[in-house]
Amino acid sequence: MKAIIQRVTRASVTVGEEQISSIGRGICVLLGISMEDTQKELEHMVRKILNLRVFEDESGKHWSKSVMDKQYEVLCVSQFTLQCILKGNKPDYHMAMPTEQAEIFYNNFLEQLRKAYKPEFIKDGKFGAYMQVHIQNDGPVTIELESPVAAAADPKQLSKLEKQQQRKEKTRAKGPSESSKERNVSRKDDPSASSGAEGDVSSEREP
Repeated sequence: MKAIIQRVTRASVTVGEEQISSIGRGICVLLGISMEDTQKELEHMVRKILNLRVFEDESGKHWSKSVMDKQYEVLCVSQFTLQCILKGNKPDYHMAMPTEQAEIFYNNFLEQLRKAYKPEFIKDGKFGAYMQVHIQNDGPVTIELESPVAAAADPKQLSKLEKQQQRKEKTRAKGPSESSKERNVSRKDDPSASSGAEGDVSSEREP
């Protein structure tokens, strides 16, 4: 699960010519649900969103208060495009949860937010609709959140790990380099060489 959190002075959602939701000061949450997400990821994201400290306290100290601390509102908008993976220049959304499942999951997410906070302070758009989302970002402050599963399953991160592993395997297969072999030979031939000499740490040190 991925979420884009924006601190706002106001935000609203319009479908067609009708404004269906609006908030004053608070946070706007754009939420992308993955096909891998479970109740565990949902609960993690609810906790993070409501406790994220993006507001200042009474003395003006930044990053001190959450949306709940300040008794501000939350506007949630489902956005499957956050699960985009680029294939060349074309967006691919196969990692997004299928529509029917995602709608149930998203409604559960809203329900959990309302249980954890004040129900009347949680607003949302219209799932699956073509929406105009108007956001007046305050700061600007924009923070990206990912559930633990989303971070672990990020294709970019997996690709990096795979490449690193491949490089390690190639290095092992090649064995010691020619230059290191030459150094080892010269050390054995030089009786004055010491395994404990300054700047020289040998893996062949005798116990």
